[in-house]
Amino acid sequence: MQPALETRGLSKRFGGLTATDDVTFRLEKGARHALIGPNGAGKTTFINLLTGVLAPSAGTILLDGEDITQLRSDLRVRRGLARTFQINQLFPALTPLETLGLAVSERLGGGGDWWRVVGSRREIVDDVVEIAERFRLVDVLEERTSSLPYGKQRLLEIAVAFACRPRVLLLDEPAAGVPEAERRELLDTVASLPRDVSVLLIEHDMDLVFSFADRISVLVNGALMAEGSAEAIAADPQVKAVYLGTGVHG
Repeated sequence: MQPALETRGLSKRFGGLTATDDVTFRLEKGARHALIGPNGAGKTTFINLLTGVLAPSAGTILLDGEDITQLRSDLRVRRGLARTFQINQLFPALTPLETLGLAVSERLGGGGDWWRVVGSRREIVDDVVEIAERFRLVDVLEERTSSLPYGKQRLLEIAVAFACRPRVLLLDEPAAGVPEAERRELLDTVASLPRDVSVLLIEHDMDLVFSFADRISVLVNGALMAEGSAEAIAADPQVKAVYLGTGVHG
């Protein structure tokens, strides 16, 4: 089966520094795939290459078999590739209702008229309500984003990416900074994402990684060191030594 997302020989060099080193990677359709690695391994650089924030020095990126290596970031989103960020990129003065209305309206072609059409177009209203329910935001829809608990802000950012109706969703450390008391809601929501969305999770939280991922890739010094099922990666002595630590997860 053709993968949802694929890279072939993907590399990124900054002068004499190789940040991404000949990475060949497959994200299968419907996958729950995690990318892990120590700090400085090149995970965010890899995601920035996938989303068009950075141009590769070499290699190819394919979305559903289509070469998107030279495509602009916004066009990749329209083709079905969406992401979140380590630090949220939300508008603090807007409410979740306004934020989701903007995202849905943009996808449906409303663009800058979102504030006029969000209340008058049934499909926008229905979409916003459905997304708010899925991401447990109904009770805070009309509160300023800046006043929301951080866990809700992270849920809102994932909801905005989901509002783009992606076929591939890249989650860059969604649990980073979320207090322990709010983590269960975030973990359960991420776990319940529909299977027609292929998900690549970049995460340091091993509890989240091992509870979520069917498959795990380990990136070290910009190159893939290991890849396999969650069970195989948890038992891999080289992975334990480099990243997980001796004795972690078995």
